[in-house]
Amino acid sequence: MSEWIAIGALGLVAVGIPLGMMAVSAILRPSVPEQGKRATYESGEVPTGTARVQINIQYYMVALLFLVFDVETVLIFPWAVIYRSALEQGADLTAVLLPMLIFIGVLVVGLVWAWRNGAVEWVKSPLANRQKTERNV
Repeated sequence: MSEWIAIGALGLVAVGIPLGMMAVSAILRPSVPEQGKRATYESGEVPTGTARVQINIQYYMVALLFLVFDVETVLIFPWAVIYRSALEQGADLTAVLLPMLIFIGVLVVGLVWAWRNGAVEWVKSPLANRQKTERNV
């Protein structure tokens, strides 16, 4: 039972020290509200606009597709390393090749699905389309 007391005391200390430090900091710090402290920091420049910027979802889609195919490469590499030695030790060709072909087939089906749903098509922003039309006029 003494081990549980030690674990409980360690948990209390682990929670108590940070809470105590935050409480002392809140009591001792100077509180001078001014407009400059509430402004968005932009490398010393005067901020323009709001801090909320909408980022194109295509960046995330490309990143996700990159991760999927990067993991695919990481998983195919060890298979490629042991492929020849498995065949030399008498393994059947289909027993060695079939699982990797199924794995690659599932990834190809996923890529075709993403392609058909427009995940790999880069969509231009409305601002870029407007600027393009203004130049052509």
